[in-house]
Amino acid sequence: MNIEKSRFLDWQKASAIAADYSTPCYVYDEATIERQAKAALAFPNAFGITVRYAMKAASNATVLKIFSELGLHIDASSAFEVKRAMLAGIPAENISLSSQQLPRNLDEIVAMGVKFNACSLHQLESYGRIARGSEVGVRINPGLGSGGTNRTNVGGPASSFGIWFEYIDKIKETAAKYDLKIIRIHTHIGSGSDPAVWQKVAKMSLDTVAMFDDVRILNMGGGFKVGRMSNEVSTDLQAVGAPVAKLVEEFYEKTGRKLHFEIEPGTFLMANSAAVLATVQDMVDTGKGGYEFLKLDTGMTDILRPSIYGAQHPISILSPKPETETREYVVAGHCCESGDILTPAPGDPEGLAPRRMLKAKIGDLCVIDGAGAYCSSMSTSNYNSYPAAAEVMLMKDGSARLIRRRQTLEQVLENEIS
Repeated sequence: MNIEKSRFLDWQKASAIAADYSTPCYVYDEATIERQAKAALAFPNAFGITVRYAMKAASNATVLKIFSELGLHIDASSAFEVKRAMLAGIPAENISLSSQQLPRNLDEIVAMGVKFNACSLHQLESYGRIARGSEVGVRINPGLGSGGTNRTNVGGPASSFGIWFEYIDKIKETAAKYDLKIIRIHTHIGSGSDPAVWQKVAKMSLDTVAMFDDVRILNMGGGFKVGRMSNEVSTDLQAVGAPVAKLVEEFYEKTGRKLHFEIEPGTFLMANSAAVLATVQDMVDTGKGGYEFLKLDTGMTDILRPSIYGAQHPISILSPKPETETREYVVAGHCCESGDILTPAPGDPEGLAPRRMLKAKIGDLCVIDGAGAYCSSMSTSNYNSYPAAAEVMLMKDGSARLIRRRQTLEQVLENEIS
């Protein structure tokens, strides 16, 4: 097995960041973020494209501002994300909301200019009552999906996301009832980004668009897989997008309607744009025939994906005088929780998969790469009362800038009433 190496951190950079901001902390790489954004903006399209960053992947204001300055818009998944994006300086008209939970303040959000995709018939009805005669998008469940695991598949009969594709007539009835114009069809099938499935869903989505005379925007969501491990393959956006752009051109030739295209990447933009920097704080073993464990000062409080998905992340040891000898370790987190394992078996969070790494010692730094998406924003913050980690941006000029302070215990407790 190959020894994984850190993507953008070496001992010199990592030790300086650890000295200034302690561990654990998230370290984002501005150069990688910018490179991925430019790749997304080059997604093949026939008549124009809007790239919306799925901000649930990582919601730090600095990250949002970088994407906004590069020309990306925002995909929000809750009213709170909408507010958070606006506080970061994102114009309301550049924000689109597709939410499982209907916001209580939907009328305020719509009045500010935020675009809304109704994700259920109830949501469409509720929108019609507060915004009669206006434009709206609808999210359709096309009947199939694609995901790295069942938990990341958001299309098909086992998914609650969107309006089931067989209920088009009910969508039309509700739209007519409130004089709504359906101007956007939205679909998102999951994080597998199987090109064949994606192309098939595109065809189905265009068939749906053809049923609504006012639709001028097709949003195909995100879910473009990014290989975190060296043996994993990333989605080729050009290969995935070109056939769909051709379908949109063919749709124009048949209907005379030029559809503006939208995508909503999160993982593609952020997965390899950050790492969790940690310290080896203990080492234990379970004897002959057992395992040798590295215990870190981080874990599911900062990076939950291995514990719930069996997700694989590159892990590397950094030391001022690195060893040449390698060992097999199970890497464990700091939580009093048997599931806090950072080297589970692939796709099996209950299995252990020892990882061959450089020989480690207590006090060494440990880098967990691939931690830019669905880590800081999807952690079990404050479990065992651990404070949320600091966040640092490694700038293109080589400097490191703090973009979120480490939470204090007082902040953990501040809303408690005794």
